[in-house]
Amino acid sequence: MGEALLGSLLDRAHVMPPRLVGPLVAQEIHAVGGSEIAIFLQDYDQVHLQPLKGEGLVGERVLIDASLAGRAFATDTPVEEQVPDGSVRMYLPMLDGSDRIGVLSLSLPGVNDVDRRLAQRLAGLVADLIVTKSGYTDTFAQTRTAQPMSVSAQLLRRALPPLTMTNPDVELAGALEPAYQVGGDSFDYAMNGHVLHFGVFDAMGHGLGAAAVATVVIAAYRHGRQIGLELPALYAAMDQVVAEAFPDRFATAQIGRLDTERGELTWINAGHPAPLWVRDGKVIGELTGTVTRPVGFGGAVAGPMSVRLEPGDRLLVFTDGVIEERLKGGEQFGEARLRQILEQIGAERLPTAETVRRLSHALKAARYGRTSDDASLLLVEYKGPPKDDELATDIPETSTGHFNRQRSAS
Repeated sequence: MGEALLGSLLDRAHVMPPRLVGPLVAQEIHAVGGSEIAIFLQDYDQVHLQPLKGEGLVGERVLIDASLAGRAFATDTPVEEQVPDGSVRMYLPMLDGSDRIGVLSLSLPGVNDVDRRLAQRLAGLVADLIVTKSGYTDTFAQTRTAQPMSVSAQLLRRALPPLTMTNPDVELAGALEPAYQVGGDSFDYAMNGHVLHFGVFDAMGHGLGAAAVATVVIAAYRHGRQIGLELPALYAAMDQVVAEAFPDRFATAQIGRLDTERGELTWINAGHPAPLWVRDGKVIGELTGTVTRPVGFGGAVAGPMSVRLEPGDRLLVFTDGVIEERLKGGEQFGEARLRQILEQIGAERLPTAETVRRLSHALKAARYGRTSDDASLLLVEYKGPPKDDELATDIPETSTGHFNRQRSAS
């Protein structure tokens, strides 16, 4: 049945119109005995899970922090619920690689480990279909949009990489606030061989003008990175591009490289607050050193700095909007509050994606919802040297489960 179910979807995937992704998934699950199928997508500020609409699909909007579907999403772990009629309700995180897309939910008369394995693979396939088809439709973006989005936020969202990435060497997650109105903050990254490249940027000003600068900064960063420029030359190239394209504007930047074989982190700080260095859930220091001018003034020369990380160390890069927001009494939010909240959440030892989601929401709540400036986060965790030769291939079991029995009976 596994081949029949997954194969049927794969065979039709390349010609499947986006509008039929949900209905055809529901159709295939119904055919093998599943019911009450729901496909939830996270909204852009990661507060709710929004149900995809379509024939054969059910589901209502739910809070991530107050639902079983939300628990599966937040933990990247399947959740099961015993229903009074004796059936089992399954909530399966939909991951595209390691990027959290949403949750697939379905009910079965009963489940065993084979069913669970197949259901997880099905959830992964649905995630892949949604990501692949998203380039050709507004359907999934409309489902994810819980409130009106500004043009500047639309422009930046299109330029961003996935918000999360996980592999055996490193984890990474980012968040932009305010999610639906962000103007000038952005980030980018790439894992090339055993080296993680990352950058966090904050363009001068607000609105569409700042977003335009931010997208050019991302493009200049990617171009320099892809042609192999070292950090000082990459900084100089970005500086020149922004100076020529926007003579009256600039952008602060933090660009870095993490060599996962040696744990060596090298970075250039062009006007950002110093990143926080976290170990065992505690802030052990800042990545201090020479701060060079923001990109766009032209002619500056930047010298990189470096440190050696230990496995498990985390680095929080953030823009000034996180700590410079003024509270109701005029007091600045400040780095001390950021450290306190980061350590409170870090004590739970959550994956980077969930740490950033909770941190972003906790910071917003501590600022009483005030976001007069963009406030963005990028959390990087060094997991240790590569272990490519130790990676093993999981061999699937050949025993049968409910899906198989249902297919045989039908």
